[in-house]
Amino acid sequence: MATYDLLIKNGTIVTDQKTMQGDIAIKDGKIMEVSTNINADATQEIDAEGLHIFPGLIDSHVHFNEPGRAEWEGLETGSKSLAAGGATTFFDMPLNSTPPVVDKENLLKKKACADEKSVVNPRFWGGLVPENIDKLKELHDNGVIGFKAFMSPSGIDDFHHADDETLFKGMKEIASLESLLAVHAESTVICEQLAAEKQRNGQTTARDFVESRPIISEIEAVKRVISYAEATGCKLHIVHASSRKVVEVIEEAKKRGVDVTVETCPHYLSLTVKDLEEQGGLAKCMPPLRDEDEVDELWNAVKNGEINVIGSDHSPAPASMKTITDNFFEGWGGISGAQSTLNILLTEGYFKRNVPLETIVKLTATNPAEIFNLTTKGKLAAGFDADITLVNLNEDFVLNKEDLMYRHQHSPYVGRTYKGKVKKTIVGGNVVFDNGEIIENK
Repeated sequence: MATYDLLIKNGTIVTDQKTMQGDIAIKDGKIMEVSTNINADATQEIDAEGLHIFPGLIDSHVHFNEPGRAEWEGLETGSKSLAAGGATTFFDMPLNSTPPVVDKENLLKKKACADEKSVVNPRFWGGLVPENIDKLKELHDNGVIGFKAFMSPSGIDDFHHADDETLFKGMKEIASLESLLAVHAESTVICEQLAAEKQRNGQTTARDFVESRPIISEIEAVKRVISYAEATGCKLHIVHASSRKVVEVIEEAKKRGVDVTVETCPHYLSLTVKDLEEQGGLAKCMPPLRDEDEVDELWNAVKNGEINVIGSDHSPAPASMKTITDNFFEGWGGISGAQSTLNILLTEGYFKRNVPLETIVKLTATNPAEIFNLTTKGKLAAGFDADITLVNLNEDFVLNKEDLMYRHQHSPYVGRTYKGKVKKTIVGGNVVFDNGEIIENK
């Protein structure tokens, strides 16, 4: 009998601390040994010479919309696109399912759907809405990764945004559960008043839309919810910060001892208002894209260790919902990008800005595992789950529409050239993606 199920040989292993040549031995879905030269029998062997070996990405922010809105994106297509991009675990947001994940019953429906269809590891957020504070404990007891609230309208009619009272009461309850609240932080008052004024004046361009959701709107909301975190002791996670100015507010709170972390997204690190003007609805998101100087400053925040997590915020919709003619206040706000996270970080970060590979591993694997208490994930070390991605850093490619595994094959990243191609993705010791093809193991 073979000693191991899988042996990965001769690769360049990247951890959050160092990069080294070595081998990885796997048995029963776990990493058993990481060493420079493992001599042992294995049922399967992969020669990783010329490839870099990363911990599988943990995408902490996706919207897969199933059950109920599978025509937007499903758990099968969504998880396959993640696998193609080197991700091995995702956290699905609670709002786009019908019904949304605001109680135990709806969570169990989503879990059953994911168990049947997902090719990577699923985890789920629970929602915090005005109607469900008494349901938070049952969601926590049934395994949600944390809770998500919107401080401004979510765009989904049956997932209401949390007013200040809901936030405060919910955060007290979440703190008692020793869980975490993730927040979409934009000021309803600022955004709605500016948007109404713009539209009254017939100002509906891409720039007008961006100006109606200014950075100060994020800053106001972040300051407010941080004050609630200080008052309640609730662990807080700010999602999709679009500017380093927002991150600086969070850095100040960290220095005061507030338990708060921050995420940004690949689109804020690679796209600008100009892309929104040129691509229309494909590049519309909320908070909106910013100008090039903001992109550069966000990368400086990454280099400086101010960002904790990078999640895709994959928020897909059919093309009909992304079409914008002359009014940028119309059309669904969400970018399809789950398949491209690692490609963007390597191309824009490692190659263009000299961001260390170890930093990319921290942001996409080690940190999310630690923040969200996934004690067996996020590292290439003995005892951890064998969730692994093999990448050819020397391979350039143009992303074509046909390469996308989303339900709807559109993305603002189509047509761009990337360096660093995912060759294999391994989940629990099983190869699920191999040179452009999904491998079914169920």
